[in-house]
Amino acid sequence: MLFNSIDFIWFFVIVTTLYFAIPHKFRWFMLLTASCFFYMSFIPVYILILLVTIVIDYFAGIWIERSEGKKRKVYLIASIISTCAVLFVFKYFNFFNANMQRVADFFHWKYPIEALSIILPIGLSFHTFQSLSYVIEVYRGNQKAEKHFGIYSLYVMFYPQLVAGPIERPQNLLHQFYEKHNFDYKRVTDGLKLMAWGMFKKVVIADNLATYVNQVYGNVHGYSSFPLIIATIFFTYQIYCDFSGYSDIAIGSAQVMGFKLMNNFHRPYFSKSISEFWKRWHISLSTWFKDYVYISMGGNRVSKPRQYFNLFITFLISGFWHGANWTFVAWGALNGFYLVFAELTKEIRARINSFIGLTRMPKFYKLWNVAITFGLIALGWVFFRASSIGDALYVIKTMIFGFINDFKDVVANENNARLSLIYLSKGKLALLFFVLPIIIMETIYMIQRRKSIRSFLSAQPAWLRLGTYYLLLISIIFFGQYDADRQQFIYFQF
Repeated sequence: MLFNSIDFIWFFVIVTTLYFAIPHKFRWFMLLTASCFFYMSFIPVYILILLVTIVIDYFAGIWIERSEGKKRKVYLIASIISTCAVLFVFKYFNFFNANMQRVADFFHWKYPIEALSIILPIGLSFHTFQSLSYVIEVYRGNQKAEKHFGIYSLYVMFYPQLVAGPIERPQNLLHQFYEKHNFDYKRVTDGLKLMAWGMFKKVVIADNLATYVNQVYGNVHGYSSFPLIIATIFFTYQIYCDFSGYSDIAIGSAQVMGFKLMNNFHRPYFSKSISEFWKRWHISLSTWFKDYVYISMGGNRVSKPRQYFNLFITFLISGFWHGANWTFVAWGALNGFYLVFAELTKEIRARINSFIGLTRMPKFYKLWNVAITFGLIALGWVFFRASSIGDALYVIKTMIFGFINDFKDVVANENNARLSLIYLSKGKLALLFFVLPIIIMETIYMIQRRKSIRSFLSAQPAWLRLGTYYLLLISIIFFGQYDADRQQFIYFQF
């Protein structure tokens, strides 16, 4: 059941109405039942996989809390291995098996193991990490083991963030299932506004950009530099609007019922460095890797070379978390390289910037850093979107080296180059249709630097406030893209 579907609208209305209609003591059961129904609407039998991980980590948490000494660590390791084993079988087995097959073929060995004919369960990586955060926090003494099996199950399965996050910590979410949330008009309407904004980003921006991106990246060797550059920039916004749109709908739907989920994005493309970007992008996952991988390996409490190693490995693992493909490994490695290189060259870059006078022009310096960061992140997204390493390298090579020749052809007024520039034969107005919603979104984010847009609109006259909401709904209905091939959220595959 996709958030951007009529089925979900009916589901949300019914579940929310029931939530406020029934007594508080029965709400957890209703939400758990609804969350099971929500998950089973994809592939019903896969609810059993989720049940296995829930049972493992529920009992692991209790045993860890009751135990002392080495036993606690044994239970923690057993829980992590058991939970990750499920993730490995469904997500990574075929990847490793295929690569072993290639190695065997190279040496002309017979390799007998066949690939598994299975489909990756929706959101398996997300609820695996949420379960792991629970047992780790219990082990560290930051969270009491949850004795109520139903409440713990709801913590893992809470439908708004079940399949694509935010990845919640138990300290933030578990206690909220015990709290009574009364109907509050302002909170409910604020949640609905956030859901509408998330829907706008998904169906109006992301899914329309997908029409261009999918066609170009579906046959990268058939296009020159201009279409590839445009498609790469569009994908940069497509993946942001797709994923942050999901997060907004998840956070908003939870807020309507009184639950507070963590913010998952904070204007990431306004970042002035790669390090800042990763503090603003997919915050729940970035902090997960920081707290449970980077710091566990020593973080920055070790020697500089070891710190750089920790940083690089953390991002390498993060890339592999996103998908069982070498393109994701390369994407993670590239971002790890960015951060290590930035640390190694921090002093010399500061001297160069001071020498050429950039630091004496603070506004331009900030804009320059934002532009450089955006360019580096967009370059990384090429690996994320491309079907193979070869395709990604071709795109990057063509964008960088083909641009000069294509630009010369445009200046020379050659027809092929001009058609390439306004590719798809839809003309400049079609290109404006793609770009205008992005401009609207970024303008709103500029406003939100000083004040929440919801607070800003609440202070405006009724005609302006209601007119804005009306235009938002109209744009979603009439300009949204509802093609079945583009309805799926990108991060559902992880």
